[in-house]
Amino acid sequence: MELFKLFGKKDEKSKNVAKERLKLVLVHDRADLSPKFLDMIKGDIIRVISEYADIDEAGLDIKLTRMKRDMDSSTISALVANIPIIKVKEDK
Repeated sequence: MELFKLFGKKDEKSKNVAKERLKLVLVHDRADLSPKFLDMIKGDIIRVISEYADIDEAGLDIKLTRMKRDMDSSTISALVANIPIIKVKEDK
């Protein structure tokens, strides 16, 4: 029975990964942004923030998602960034 649980957990995990990938594809389609365009935005964000702070690029998470606006509850695309800052650079 433990063997079936082991396989079941793996299936559950891959199911969740597939679900997240599908959500990402839908968000990109609805926002009409190509992955290349999103990569360009990520590169520009990293470049600008790196002028002011050392960041942990391995922990960087920038993604496109959907969210409801407070004012009218309509759904819009949103760029969400989690950028770990290691150290703020001194003034030049």
